[in-house]
Amino acid sequence: MGLKTALFDSHNRMGAKMVPFGGWDMPLHYGSQLQEHHAVRQSAGMFDVSHMLALDIVGDGSEGFLRHLLANDVARLQQPGKALYSCMLNPDGGVIDDLIVYRMQAGRYRMVVNAGTAEKDLGWMEQQAHAYTVEISARRDLAMIAVQGPQARALAAPLLPNALQQSALELKPFVAIEDGEWLVARTGYTGEDGFEISLPTEDAAVFWTALAEAGVAPCGLGARDTLRLEAGMNLYGSDMDETISPLESGLAWTIAWEPEEREFIGRQAVEVRRNKDDNLRFVGLLLEGRGVLRDHLKIFSGDDELGEITSGGFAPTLDRSIALARIRSGHDDNCEVEMRGRRVAVRVVKPPFVRSGKAKVQ
Repeated sequence: MGLKTALFDSHNRMGAKMVPFGGWDMPLHYGSQLQEHHAVRQSAGMFDVSHMLALDIVGDGSEGFLRHLLANDVARLQQPGKALYSCMLNPDGGVIDDLIVYRMQAGRYRMVVNAGTAEKDLGWMEQQAHAYTVEISARRDLAMIAVQGPQARALAAPLLPNALQQSALELKPFVAIEDGEWLVARTGYTGEDGFEISLPTEDAAVFWTALAEAGVAPCGLGARDTLRLEAGMNLYGSDMDETISPLESGLAWTIAWEPEEREFIGRQAVEVRRNKDDNLRFVGLLLEGRGVLRDHLKIFSGDDELGEITSGGFAPTLDRSIALARIRSGHDDNCEVEMRGRRVAVRVVKPPFVRSGKAKVQ
């Protein structure tokens, strides 16, 4: 048996199929992964993301600590609640984790890290914190619910604490607001609009039920994966890990190179590879025929092996199979994938495949 979120009993009451994920018992789906996917693209769906870990970083040295720890630069965050996405690198430039960090006020930040890497991340951060006046607190007393889709904000905002309702509707992308232990951020992992909401664990089940009664569809890990894949969003452990640089994971844009004097962990290793022609390309693939692209399938141009799929699957919005892949540079955009002993044609495209419910590729 795995760890259980505050919504475990709610999932079971709603008929969820529960599966182990990152050490937690989590809902895979509530009957139809396909219907859940379309609910998010067309209306609104909700996900229990309480298995992810919220960390509070507080103290006079918190900004300096995070500027050293992360490849992106928290000094860019001037507005209260403003967020950025970043990789946390090891000295060799590999990705320890990808995460979101919010500057709530001077000297106080909130970070959200992945479930499967949470304990590793916390240990790494504590090792790096000794030179700084900073306190890191793991907030396992909080639940997290993501409400996503074109109707997500309109349906969820009236159910928030009174002090947050109007402000949430006016919230700009990648900004968070808070009231006590409630934090509402206009962020997500689906390519749709919506909120990611942190709240006390004791309030989670009531809020989850209220969302369902308002017409927000409960959704599981299956739909979350097809939605993020269509949106071209990386999955840690599949599309990048401690052996892979952001430069070869489609995440070069998350590295803040300026100012030059900022020495973040891993800078030297990634900077020496910056703009190198032999860096692997991180690309999208569209299957031209029938079948489903799967992780680790090999990609070829003639007899030349180019690389492999890092994340693959069926895209319900497009009604075809898609993938993210890492391939060698210097080849055209038409190649083949070896699938069950035969070659099938694929076309290289630039992700995302879908954004805000609309196809971005043909």
